[in-house]
Amino acid sequence: LLTRRRRLIEDFVRDLMLNNDHIHVMEQQMRDAIKMGLKKENHENASVKCFPTYVKELPNGKEQGKFLSLDLGGTNFRVIFMELTKDKEFMMDSKIYAIPHSVMIGPGVELFDHIADCLAMFVLDRKIQDETLPLGFTFSFPLQQEGLNKATLVKWTKGFNCAGVEGEDVVGLLQEALERRGDVKIEVCAILNDTTGCLMSCAWRDNRCRIGLILGTGTNACYLEDIKNIETLNPEDFPGQEHMVINTEWGAFGDKGELNFIKTKWDENVDEMSVNPGKQIYEKMISGMYMGELIRQVLVDLMKDDLIFVGADREQLLERGSFFTRYASEIESDPVGEYTRCRQALEELGMDPDEVSDDDCSALRYVCEAVSRRASMMASAGITALLKKMDYKDVVIAIDGSVFRFHPHFKNVMQSRISQLMGINYKFDLLLSEDGSGRGAALVAAVLKRDDYGKAK
Repeated sequence: LLTRRRRLIEDFVRDLMLNNDHIHVMEQQMRDAIKMGLKKENHENASVKCFPTYVKELPNGKEQGKFLSLDLGGTNFRVIFMELTKDKEFMMDSKIYAIPHSVMIGPGVELFDHIADCLAMFVLDRKIQDETLPLGFTFSFPLQQEGLNKATLVKWTKGFNCAGVEGEDVVGLLQEALERRGDVKIEVCAILNDTTGCLMSCAWRDNRCRIGLILGTGTNACYLEDIKNIETLNPEDFPGQEHMVINTEWGAFGDKGELNFIKTKWDENVDEMSVNPGKQIYEKMISGMYMGELIRQVLVDLMKDDLIFVGADREQLLERGSFFTRYASEIESDPVGEYTRCRQALEELGMDPDEVSDDDCSALRYVCEAVSRRASMMASAGITALLKKMDYKDVVIAIDGSVFRFHPHFKNVMQSRISQLMGINYKFDLLLSEDGSGRGAALVAAVLKRDDYGKAK
């Protein structure tokens, strides 16, 4: 028997429940948004930009040689040395370097000199300075690409603000910094986004891989498109080439109001308080940077009506950002009817576990599930839009990011929802990508060298 309070709570969060019609409409709209981004005349006004990546081929497992990759997307960066043998074995060795805060907000020249110094140290330590090493560069900031190794930074995000980099060619800046040193032979031959890295890394293991998806702090996806559909490119520049990876930048879906029909007041609060109000609406309804805060917004409203945590210390929960997304993963990992992890999370939030009833814990879990289920359904609608657009029969989707990796039910919900949307006979797999942004970048360099080698012969 549901208690009256529980019924009120379920009514209260009803707006977070999506039905099949919602998802169907969303999938249609996402497909339309992607088509707009690919069209020359609509690109400017499209919410989903669909940038060409100039990555034209996926790995086929025949790549071999020695490669470097550089992964820059936050407060530290990683340098990776990778050797591929013709027997499809790979050896990998990597090191993480910090970026001091002063460098993150200093002049751009200093940032790239710092990166070049660390790269040189890495190469000299391993005594590989005399070999010319191709380098793939994963740069997880918004990029406007003009070629595989030419891309300008659109704008800094994630706390970076180095002068003299926005609007400049990032590859050129790194190559110049390496030339200023003059003691290592490194050729920056490709720059890519983390979604592309994720796709490349999985495609090397499984050639059915056609989509790369990030579900972490943010969300984004890339997929393999036919050149003839990419109107922002001139097909004559790519003779004999059929495909190219497209970086959708789909986090911005909804920026033109496409998601207003399912947006709740809690979504609006999260958006208003963010650093970029009105932007990245889809991302804010799905990804890890916002999921915990969404749950907190719902809980605050429930507390106002005395429907949850009555008599407990709610002080900390009233602070913005206090409910971490990882709490949702932990709370939903408890076996049904048990609340061990749930009570641990509440203790971290400053509540006395003895003052919290099992009914409270059950209600908290219900709210977390409502938010995370909605997120996984929305992500499924996006993936379905890509699968229908591509029209392949058997596809692997490479996925990376903390939400997909650590949330206990995200994958299962996506699996069943995509099956429902695509029809029961459609075959697809969701594959957790291992180290896409590191290994993937080296693989882009490797494919490039494989093609050059093939042409030279």
